[in-house]
Amino acid sequence: MTQAPAPATRETLALWLRNEAGRRGVPLAPSFRRWIGAIPALRRRAAAVNILIVDARAGRRYNRDFRGRDYATNVLSFPYQCLPGERSTLLGDLVICAPVVAREAREQGKAPRDHYAHLTIHGVLHLLGHDHQHDAQAQRMERLETRILAQLGIADPYADH
Repeated sequence: MTQAPAPATRETLALWLRNEAGRRGVPLAPSFRRWIGAIPALRRRAAAVNILIVDARAGRRYNRDFRGRDYATNVLSFPYQCLPGERSTLLGDLVICAPVVAREAREQGKAPRDHYAHLTIHGVLHLLGHDHQHDAQAQRMERLETRILAQLGIADPYADH
């Protein structure tokens, strides 16, 4: 009998989390660690992720400065690019905008915690090279997100789409 791989642990997943939003309801580091650890590609490798939780003003600034879009968005992913010859476990940075997450969860009838889980997984998948620019890519990414979330007991975030 084979066992399912264990999720990433503190030894294999380095997580830096900073909440600059000052909002109640933002999950704590163990939740983010659990969600990231559920991603199959990270179960057997060392990885590091930085997560910054921001308010709407900072979320808008990051989106404008790095994507040219003048509004706050839910999550931004910034993959880390190693220098030639460098070895690093750092996947990159996520910037999550707390007020946008709260608003979207409310509008979509989701628990905010579940929405944070989805957006964290979505963002880390981008750090791992997944994308949704084309329909086929979007379908693969959505199926993977749905499967990971189901393992965590979280409903399909795309069910209504």
